[in-house]
Amino acid sequence: MRQLSIGRRALGIAVLAALGAAMSGTAVRADDVAGIWLRDTGASKVKFAPCGGALCGTLAWIKPGTDTPAKVGQKVFFDMKPTGPDAWSGSAFNPEDGKTYAGKMTLSGGTLTTQGCAMGGLICKSSTWTRSN
Repeated sequence: MRQLSIGRRALGIAVLAALGAAMSGTAVRADDVAGIWLRDTGASKVKFAPCGGALCGTLAWIKPGTDTPAKVGQKVFFDMKPTGPDAWSGSAFNPEDGKTYAGKMTLSGGTLTTQGCAMGGLICKSSTWTRSN
């Protein structure tokens, strides 16, 4: 009996340690991405912020004169959860075609790369973003 209780205690401590590490890692990485990012085309800005235990990206600005069905305030990235150091996956909404795709994001220094993929990742489109004020 004594061995069983020690084993359970060790397992419980290991589980708590893993949960703590996962939670602290998520918060740090989310803070790195939080803020406003300008798309490489200069046509839009997205604000990334924590939402419901994940990250979401909402259109914060659209360049005047840009012909697009997108609207400021529209959520275009959602349920983005950490998949590794400076990497997330979730969903990406494309206002141009009204479809939602498998989304990925990676952060490298001051550059954020987002990707939307269809057909199990066979067809993907990427955009590069830089921090904006």
